[in-house]
Amino acid sequence: MANIKSAKKRVRVIQAKTLRNKMTRSALKTAIKKAESGDKESVTLAIKKVDQAAAKGLIHKNKAARKKSQLAKKLNA
Repeated sequence: MANIKSAKKRVRVIQAKTLRNKMTRSALKTAIKKAESGDKESVTLAIKKVDQAAAKGLIHKNKAARKKSQLAKKLNA
């Protein structure tokens, strides 16, 4: 366990960020699963969530591009 004051703060900050990232990632997965049905509204919401996750560095921008392409493909199929 950390003994230095700044190290203790870093532990707290990292825990908060980890929790926030888990929530965002969970919301992203849920949106993508809903978009699998092919509903236009759910696909646009999922694409928005993917863009937000990529902007925050939660997923890589290339993965975001692939996921958006897959969603668009399913929507147009």
